[in-house]
Amino acid sequence: MNKFKFLTLASAAILSLSTFSAQAQTLKVPAPSPSQTIKQSFGLGDISVDYSRPAVKGRVVFGDLVPYGKVWRTGANAATKLTFSDDVTFGDVPVKAGTYALYTIPGKSTWTVMLYSDLTLGGNVADYNKEKEVARIVVAAKATEAKTESFTINIAKVKPTSATLELLWDYVRVPIKITTEIDSKVMKNIDASLANDTRPYFQAASYYYDNDKDLSKAKMWVDKAVDQNPKAFWVRLLKAKIELKMGDKKAAVASANEVITLATEAKNNDYVKMAKELIAKAK
Repeated sequence: MNKFKFLTLASAAILSLSTFSAQAQTLKVPAPSPSQTIKQSFGLGDISVDYSRPAVKGRVVFGDLVPYGKVWRTGANAATKLTFSDDVTFGDVPVKAGTYALYTIPGKSTWTVMLYSDLTLGGNVADYNKEKEVARIVVAAKATEAKTESFTINIAKVKPTSATLELLWDYVRVPIKITTEIDSKVMKNIDASLANDTRPYFQAASYYYDNDKDLSKAKMWVDKAVDQNPKAFWVRLLKAKIELKMGDKKAAVASANEVITLATEAKNNDYVKMAKELIAKAK
């Protein structure tokens, strides 16, 4: 083989290897534990979760893949992160607004759940430092009938001031209660807003109705909201609900009939249905 031909073949081989290497580096395949981010409006702010989702894949999860009695990163890859935009109570521990890593110690009947200030620890749980914990609570682990193949974090039972953070995997569900205090903030906002020229009477009446506050005030405000927007059937439905809650069934039925008339004109069958349901309750 002459020298020129050898150099040509060698160059071609190097080029092929370089091309293969570049293709290998750009090859994209599905992650074995794909990441997920969820965000839930809560209180006057929100809760967000950023985590990775390992799958069961026929393995024994708790007590084997995830040992009992040992710190677990509660997911895969990087640390699972919980972000609270406002102060909350995590279980029974007050926690300031911020982002925290979520770690757990699984057990057969109870789990220890921790919020951790160091977001970089990831799966290096041998270096876990209890002094960096922001909260530590113990919660009951629940058996489920349905299997959760991929590790799932869910925010359920969302109410104005409470929600349940759920950890689900295999046949296990771990519910963690989260609460927040918003009443003083909302009441202050209501007082400030009602001092303005454009007054949110409907929103103020809704909050008082939903949270069992002074119904006479709620009624006064919803009447003003009706005056602001006489054709707003949703406002009149709130008025009917307040009247029914106050025990004035006759007034509630009259308001509900007004809802039916206005909602029918607007071709909104949902409100027609709700008004009829309220009338049935008033009888």
